[in-house]
Order: sequence, then C-alpha cells, then structure tokens
Amino acid sequence: MATRLVFGPFRLDVAAGILFHGIEPTPLGRRAVALLALLLQRAGAPVSKDALIETAWAGQAIEDSNLTVQIAAVRRVLEKLGGGAGWIETLPRRGYRYVGPAVAVDGADPASEASARATLPLPDKPSIAVLPFSNLSGDPEQDYFADGMVDDIVTGLARLNWLLVIARNSSFTYKNRAVDVKQVGRELGVRYVLEGSVRRANGSLRVTAQLVDASTGAHIWAERYDRDSTDIFALQDEIALSAVGAIEPSLRRAEVDRVKRKRPDSLDAYDLVLRAQPDVDSGMPQRVIQALVLLERAVELDPAYALAHGNAAMCHHCLYLRAGLQEANRAASIHYARSAILHGQDDAAALTLAGFSIGMDGHDRKAAFTALEAALAISPSSALTYILGSVILGWGGDAERAIEWSERGMRLSPFDPWAFAAFDAQAMSHLLRGRYDEACRAAYRSVQANPAHSITHVQLAAALAKLGRLEEARAAAARVLELHPTFRFGRQFAGVDCAPALAKCLGDALRAAGLPE
Repeated sequence: MATRLVFGPFRLDVAAGILFHGIEPTPLGRRAVALLALLLQRAGAPVSKDALIETAWAGQAIEDSNLTVQIAAVRRVLEKLGGGAGWIETLPRRGYRYVGPAVAVDGADPASEASARATLPLPDKPSIAVLPFSNLSGDPEQDYFADGMVDDIVTGLARLNWLLVIARNSSFTYKNRAVDVKQVGRELGVRYVLEGSVRRANGSLRVTAQLVDASTGAHIWAERYDRDSTDIFALQDEIALSAVGAIEPSLRRAEVDRVKRKRPDSLDAYDLVLRAQPDVDSGMPQRVIQALVLLERAVELDPAYALAHGNAAMCHHCLYLRAGLQEANRAASIHYARSAILHGQDDAAALTLAGFSIGMDGHDRKAAFTALEAALAISPSSALTYILGSVILGWGGDAERAIEWSERGMRLSPFDPWAFAAFDAQAMSHLLRGRYDEACRAAYRSVQANPAHSITHVQLAAALAKLGRLEEARAAAARVLELHPTFRFGRQFAGVDCAPALAKCLGDALRAAGLPE
C-alpha cells in the first residue's frame, strides 16, 4: 500500500497520519486522514459507508453522523487550502467518491523528499561526505561489510577539527541510488565527496576510492587497493588519509595520528558488531534483542571492545523504555555504558552511546555530558553526539541548549534516521517555553520522521492539546496507546528523570489529550 499520495497541492503521508499542504501540515485529525487515504487509494470509484467506517473506527459501532462530521472536516480543509470544494462527491445512501485532481504515488523516502527541497550552504571550512561504497562481491550478504568500511572511514575523518564531515546516517540515504555528486554537494552542503567500491572474496579485498570536488565534478584523487582481509583497519586509515591529504596537502603528523586510532583486537568481534548495528539502530525491542545476541558474543571475544559495550547499552536502554521499564534492563544499560567509558576513551561513538545511557537511564546528567563532551573533543563532527545530547537536555528542561544541540546535529546529518529524536527535543523544549506552534511543527516533523515510535506521537498529542486542538490531540494519544499499550506518562517521566517544570507542562497537556498517568 502506498504510504505517500500526492494530489493537487497536497501530499498525504499515510504512515505518519498527516496531510501536508506543500510542506506545511494541515489540522486534519487521524480519523479524517484515514478516510481521505481510502478515498484517494480508490480514486474515481465509489467507497461504501461501511468500508469508510471500518477504516476509521475499526470494530466500533457508530452512527453515520460521525462519518458525516469527519468527511465535512476533510472537505473544509481541501476547499480552504486547495480550492477543492467538489473533490469528494456524496453518493446518496451509498457512500462517497474522490473525483478531484489525479492521485500520484510518491515513492520517495523521507530523506530524499527532504533532499529534493534542501540546498545547504558550504561551511567556512573544508567539508566532505563519504557515500556508500558499492558492494561488488556478488553477494548481497556482504553489504554490511562494505557499509562498515565506510563507517570506519567516516569515523576517522570526523576526528579532524578543521574538517566538517557529514554523518554516515545521512550519506547512506544515497545508497543504491544513481547520484550526481554536484547534487549531493548541494543537498549535504559539502565541497568534497568520497565514493568507491569493495570486492571481498577468499580472504582478499579489492577496494577502489575516488575523491571528487562536488562544486565542479572534477576528480581530485583516485586509487585502487588490493589487500588481505586482515589488513582492513590499516586500509581504512590509508583511504581516509589519502582523501585528507588531497584536501590539505600540508597534513601534520599529529593529525595523521588522530585519524589512526585503536581498533578491536578481534576481527570476528568487529564483524559481529557490524552485523548487529542495523538492529541496534532500529530502536525496536524485537530487533535489539537479536542484536544483543551478537553483541554479547563480540564482548566475549574482545572484552575491551568499547563500541560493542556501547551498542549493548543502547539496546538495554531501548528495552527499558519501550518494553516495560524493567529494572534489569536499566541496570544492564548502565553496566554496559560504564564498560564502554572504561574501554572507549578514544572512541567517540562508544562514549556517545554510553553517555546517553548514563544520562537517560542512570539519571546522572553531569556524568553523561562528561562523556559526550569527551566524544566531541575526539570527533567534532559527531552528529549523533549532538542529537542524543539534545534529548538529554530536553528531558532535563534545558530548553534553549537542547534546541541548539539538535540543530547542530541536523546540520552534520541533515537526513539522519535519528532526526525524530532531534525533533522530539525541539518539541518538548518549545512546549516548555510556551511556544506551542513551534512545538507542534517540530512534533509533526518527528512523527513524519519515525511514525512507528510512540514518543513522537506523545509530543504531538501534548502540542495539539496546548493549542486547544483536542480532537486531534486525542487522535495522537490513541496512536500512542496503539503503539505502546502500557504507556503511562507518569512512569515515562520517572524513567527519564523528567525535569519538574517539563513534567508539569507535559503532564497537563497529556492528561487533557486523554493519556493515562
């Protein structure tokens, strides 16, 4: 089923439950959106009252007047914003039919939709994005290895203070897409683009890499490497240093040493972490349980592997907040976070994940920011550090700093899968400061970025309630309970040590929206 439908000046995001006019969300509630979606999906054909009622009120016995009210709300929005007075036709005693402008299926993902709109200015220092390397191994199962290689190159580059490096989460939105490097440069706001390919077979590696000036499309440097698989870490460093050397020929020895850093002692442990990473990043309880199996094996093979500990901490954090607030998960999150800090003094990613767990689950924000600031000292271009830091700041009631950190993170990674967390931080911070329209816009963007995460709908319900749009707030609250049936906002606030002023503001709004305390 199509999740994005375009008609006239409107775009309906079915998964997020939001109708957009241009890029601005409209005030349609979730039931009205569901009705419109069914009509659009059957454009030109009659849709019975029974089918519409079952779509918006599944399993409930309601009067036809409820349907009439919702259809009237849809018509008002279409007429007011798009001149669509007659786009929904009434079929007496039968149902309704959509007869408006042609409906197109928008197959673009949210990241590419954003990229089609965005052109970012170049920063005042050299800047680079590393695109996903093509997997030429003839085995799709080797994708994770090619992705991991790029991730490590990005990590090395991000350690240089004078170079702005786009996070891999944004550069990877171009995976499996034919791209124009000039367009990539405009969309990500970078001067240089590094691209390449990986072939892995029978214990050997063939890697090609090339650096392109995105402003002109000219190739600056290119190389092919044939190595043994056991040389992968040295090869990653060599590619990063060659790219940096082409950008800044006077590279100093101290900066060479920054790019080269401690790696895991066990290649098998490294491989396990690469395999686990997509499930860790999903933030879904069922998937992080799978990831933990691999991460625990990695820790057994290499007990000092900081990133394995950091990822395990993040998995237990997810289980703590999204699978019942079990004390065992909170304790495990803190345990792994402390191990990540112990072994990861030179690993920005491990320190970031550890700091997040210490701050959110250990409720020690001072220790959390000691870890996050150490991560930024190592890797000034760490978008995830800023994004996760903004969440800690948001729940801690440090509103203006939360907004600042979230915006910094989004500049370093404009299309990041963690964008929903940055927008959540903005939404709760604007709410705390009484800026309810801004809170609502940020919450809408959070829902659109990750409609499957209940916390995004929590922020939306609160913002809508503060604006007095109670019907829409209750619809958002219903979605929270659909995604997280045991959600209780009092327990959520206690779980994240919500600042008292924010708990009062959010709690009043969520109570009005109908969410249980």
